[in-house]
Amino acid sequence: MEFYTLASSSSGNAALIRSGKTAILLDAGISARRIAQALALLGMTPEELDAILITHEHSDHVGGIATLTKKYAIPVYASRGTAHFLPQAGSALRIFEAGDAFTVGALEIQSFRTSHDAADSVDYRIDGPDGSLGALTDSGYVTDDAAKTLTGVDLLLLEANHDVGMLQSGPYPYHLKRRILGEHGHLSNDAAADFALRCVKSGTSDILLAHLSAENNTPEAAEYAVARKLQAAGCSVRLSVAPRDRLSEVHTVCRKSLSFA
Repeated sequence: MEFYTLASSSSGNAALIRSGKTAILLDAGISARRIAQALALLGMTPEELDAILITHEHSDHVGGIATLTKKYAIPVYASRGTAHFLPQAGSALRIFEAGDAFTVGALEIQSFRTSHDAADSVDYRIDGPDGSLGALTDSGYVTDDAAKTLTGVDLLLLEANHDVGMLQSGPYPYHLKRRILGEHGHLSNDAAADFALRCVKSGTSDILLAHLSAENNTPEAAEYAVARKLQAAGCSVRLSVAPRDRLSEVHTVCRKSLSFA
């Protein structure tokens, strides 16, 4: 199973999961044109997508849905509360209840609730023949559902949105700082580090940090915070940061034994 991010930032998010003949897009928060261009670099077209999984209705996660569903017959999976805000998806919508599991091609999908200022936000664990991957972004804290579902996945896409010190001393107005730091906001570097360690101790071997703020974080700060936590515990894993606005390198999902330094 292969995993790529097509974009990962507050301006737009999309990722691709590919396993054999099954291809799934995780969110579509960039334009359909950019999605098609990224897929072309991988020798694919949007027509080859079997599904689009939506985490929540914010524009940086659904901005490309209207055009994609108009031009291509791609099923769009969304939780019931999120689907209410996606009329542009029309008959392409496949509605589920948060916490439901379903299958797309060769992949088994498990949804779980997150904590964000959205109607009915979820994220996903995806299991394939060769291993498992999970995503946790846009959540103010690691919910019990997230911890239960994601602990031990082989690959973890994990939000490291902000450095708390940078955010607190930065130019954002107080109400926005409060929102980001609140229970329905975003995960900090330190929160990401804590959850990364928990997952690595249970078998996760590849962590890709995502959804970094351009104003309140840097790739170096996010990676350092998580790496320091892991190294202090004697854990050695693949750790990287998803590019903001371009295709990432491939992450091959496979089951690996836990490695200690």
